[in-house]
Amino acid sequence: MEKTTNKRNENTGLNYIKKNWQLYVVFMLPAFLLTFVFKYLPMGGILMAFKDYNPRLGILGSEWVGIKHFSRFISSPDFVNYLLNTLKLSVYGLLWGFPVPIILALLLNRIRSKNIKKNIQLVLYAPNFISVIVLCGMVFIFLSPIGPINKVLGTNINFMTMPEAFRSIYIASGIWQGAGWASIIYTAALSNASQELTEAAIIDGADVLRQIWHVDIPAIKSIIVIQFILQAGNIMSLGFEKAYALQTPMNISSSEILPTYVYKLGLQMGDYSFSTAVGLFNSIINVILLLVVNGIVKQLNEGEGL
Repeated sequence: MEKTTNKRNENTGLNYIKKNWQLYVVFMLPAFLLTFVFKYLPMGGILMAFKDYNPRLGILGSEWVGIKHFSRFISSPDFVNYLLNTLKLSVYGLLWGFPVPIILALLLNRIRSKNIKKNIQLVLYAPNFISVIVLCGMVFIFLSPIGPINKVLGTNINFMTMPEAFRSIYIASGIWQGAGWASIIYTAALSNASQELTEAAIIDGADVLRQIWHVDIPAIKSIIVIQFILQAGNIMSLGFEKAYALQTPMNISSSEILPTYVYKLGLQMGDYSFSTAVGLFNSIINVILLLVVNGIVKQLNEGEGL
């Protein structure tokens, strides 16, 4: 009976779409055109990675060189350093930054006063609306030899010239800026958590930590998994803006990553083919990591019977 009802609903939906296909075309056409123009057409530029691009001849008219630029990049002495810098920033950022929004959401969920909760959320969300360049300027001011951090520590250290401090500065500033905003999705999920289970846990004598572990975390477990897969899939997609803005000649051994390398080669030096090859290599690594993480999470979920 249920299968018959579902089939009838599907047929009704298909008939409605067939009857009003013009309406669907009108509403979907702009989105389709925008996606095609800004997402799919630029993919043709990937061909530059396999050619010696000459602006006068165009992409199609330039000489085909195969994997010459990939070989040049992989065999370069800086390849391992740039790759490791990118992976370290991404992996450390994921390991340190991923749990923070979850912890913030769990803490906010324990606040019963709505006014206090709103005020705290306002403070936590505000840094997300600061632009990357302004954030980097604030970092330079705070960590300068005459900045407030050195005054508190009683030192005169220029942290921005220290290669060993760059990753900590990059990751910590990113957590400060984005953790509050990233906690929204977990806060929303926790608002739908079963109050009956919480009350039952309290009656059974469970303390706050046990309530969080046995009630709150299971309520957001599926969202945590999805968010982890999405963030792990973007491990190599750092973007060059922040790293480039925090970069100095003294910390470049730690701050030079693949995106900043591509920016310098492509836009500053005009080596479009080589920079495209590096960018494509970066994207391929990203896709591989996404598939690996997705496979691992799938195996873990199947092992738990989810």
